[in-house]
Amino acid sequence: MIPSFKYHPDPIGTGAFIQGEARICDSCENPTTLWYNSPFYSRSDVNCLCPNCISSGKAAEKFNGMFQDPCSCGNVSDSAKLDELTHRTPGYHGWQQEYWPSHCDDYCAFIGYVGWSEIEELGITDEIIESLKNNPEGMDLDYIKENLINGGSMQGYLFQCCCCNKHVLYYDFD
Repeated sequence: MIPSFKYHPDPIGTGAFIQGEARICDSCENPTTLWYNSPFYSRSDVNCLCPNCISSGKAAEKFNGMFQDPCSCGNVSDSAKLDELTHRTPGYHGWQQEYWPSHCDDYCAFIGYVGWSEIEELGITDEIIESLKNNPEGMDLDYIKENLINGGSMQGYLFQCCCCNKHVLYYDFD
């Protein structure tokens, strides 16, 4: 059974973990049929991490590594939340440097990869448009609607606030 990750509630569904033939976890040295498949920043050559070693923080501690760059995270006042995000939360794949937004003084949960059509299917279009009003890139909303394609050159990353449940969109380009 996979441990629960507050900031990445469905890491199998998002592809952060892959399931297959047993491999040996580089951290605990036990066999695992579920291993990590997303960014891990470390000077060590790490090829396989099991969910338990990520959740416990053992992998980050053993390899002096992180799953998210702390300089690419939103601001929160509690340093323990940053520690949980960077040392005990599976990351995601971005085109450029991954960014992890915050809302309500906590980090948001990564929901998955989206294009504008997925946003419409989820029925959160108005919510996303509202969140984009403070768009630091100043990207035109019509441009976003037209070019945000899941798996395309403009990729969307959907997050949800862990406190108020509002959705937050981050996007980047290949």
